[in-house]
Amino acid sequence: MTGLGQLVGAILLIASAGLFAAIDAAVSTVSMARVEELVRDDRPGSVRLLQVMRDRPRYINLVVLLRIACEVSATVLLAAYLDDYLGVSGGLMTAAAIMTVISFVAIGVGPRTVGRQNAYTISLIAALPLQAISVVLTPVSRLLVLLGNALTPGRGFRNGPFSSEIELREVVDLAQQRGVVADDERRMIQSVFELGDTPAREVMVPRTEMVWIESDKTAGQATSLAVRSGHSRIPVIGENVDDIVGVVYLKDLVQRTYSSRNGGRDTTVAEVMRKPAFVPDSKPLDALLREMQLDRVHMVLLVDEYGAIAGLVTIEDVLEEIVGEIADEYDVDEVAPVEDLGDGRHRVSSRLPIEDLAELYDLELSEDLDVDTVGGLLALELGRVPLPDAEIAWDGLLLRAEGGPDPRGRVRVGTVLVSPIEPEPEDTEDSAHE
Repeated sequence: MTGLGQLVGAILLIASAGLFAAIDAAVSTVSMARVEELVRDDRPGSVRLLQVMRDRPRYINLVVLLRIACEVSATVLLAAYLDDYLGVSGGLMTAAAIMTVISFVAIGVGPRTVGRQNAYTISLIAALPLQAISVVLTPVSRLLVLLGNALTPGRGFRNGPFSSEIELREVVDLAQQRGVVADDERRMIQSVFELGDTPAREVMVPRTEMVWIESDKTAGQATSLAVRSGHSRIPVIGENVDDIVGVVYLKDLVQRTYSSRNGGRDTTVAEVMRKPAFVPDSKPLDALLREMQLDRVHMVLLVDEYGAIAGLVTIEDVLEEIVGEIADEYDVDEVAPVEDLGDGRHRVSSRLPIEDLAELYDLELSEDLDVDTVGGLLALELGRVPLPDAEIAWDGLLLRAEGGPDPRGRVRVGTVLVSPIEPEPEDTEDSAHE
C-alpha cells in the first residue's frame, strides 16, 4: 500500500471508530420502555432495535470490538505512513502521540456526546447493520469474551458492559443537573436504591408506641379504641405484648357492630381478628415491600433476634421512605426531628438516629456504641429508662430529656435538648502573688 493509501486508510478507520463509539453510546443510552413505545407507534427500524435491546450486552461487545480494531489498525497505518518520513522510532512515537489525541477527541468525546444526544435516531439506523455484522463476527466476539473471563479473577465479564449501582446514581444526579429529572424525582429515585440497605427496624413504629388490644375485649371496645387512636389496624395480644395472636381491622369491626343491637358487646375481638404477619426486624425494606405486596398485607409485626416484638411496620411506612412523609386529615403535626435554637443548641426527637446527631455536631462515633437513637443513648448513659428532665454529658454535649404524659397517661421522653458544654475557664492567678 502506498503512503497516500496508508494515510487515507487511517483516516477512514478513525472515522469508523468514531462511528462505532457513537453507536456504543447510543445503544447504551436508550431505554427498553421507550423502544417498546416506538414499536407501538410503528417507527421504522423500531422492531429491529427492540431485538437488539433484548440482547444488548452482546451487541455492545461487538461494537466495542469493532471500535478497538479500527483504532489499532489506524495506528498501524499511520505509523507505517510516518515511517517513510521520520524513521521507525520517530514514526512510532509520533503516531502514538497523534492517535492518543485523536482517540480522545475524535473517537472518545465527540462521537460519544453525539451518540447520547441523538441516541434513538442513531440506534434506529444502526440496528439493521448491527444485526448483519453480528451474524459474521459474533463467534469472534464470544471467543474474546471467554478469553477475558479466563484471565479475569472472579465472575468475569459474562453479561457484557453493565452499570453498577453507583454509576446509576451518578447518571440520575447528572440528569437532575441538566434539568431532565426534577429534584424531587431525583430524591425518590435515590430513595429506591437505599431501600435495599435500610432494615425494617429503622422505619418501624417501636413497641413502646404501639396501640394494641387484648383478645378478650369486645368488638365494641375495639371499635372505640380504633376511633380514639385513629388506627384502622390494631394488634391483638394474649398474655402480653410479646404474645400477639392477631390483628383486628376496623372494617371487620364495623361490619360486626353496625347491625348489632348491643354495639358488639356479645362479640370478642378474638372472633373478629385476622392472622398476623411476622418478619425479622433486620429484613431489608425492598424485600419487605415485595413480600407485603405478594401476601396482600398492609401491616407486619417485627421480631428481634431474641424473638420479642420490636415494633410494627405498615406499607405506608415503607412508601414514605420513597416519596417522603404521607399525611392525611387525621394525622397530628409532629415536632420536626431537629429544631435549631441558636447558639449551637438544638431540640431533637428522641428517635433521631445517633449518626444524625453526630453529623450535626461533627463528632466521630465509637464503633462499640450499641444504641441507634438519642433516646437509646440517654438510657445507656443513665443506666435506666430516661424520664423528663434527666441529663447526661456525652462527648462535649449536654443532653436534657423533655416530655410528659402521653394519651395513655404514661410519662415518656419525646424530645431532647442538646447544647455544647462550655469549657471551664482555667485558673489565671498571677504567679507573682504565689
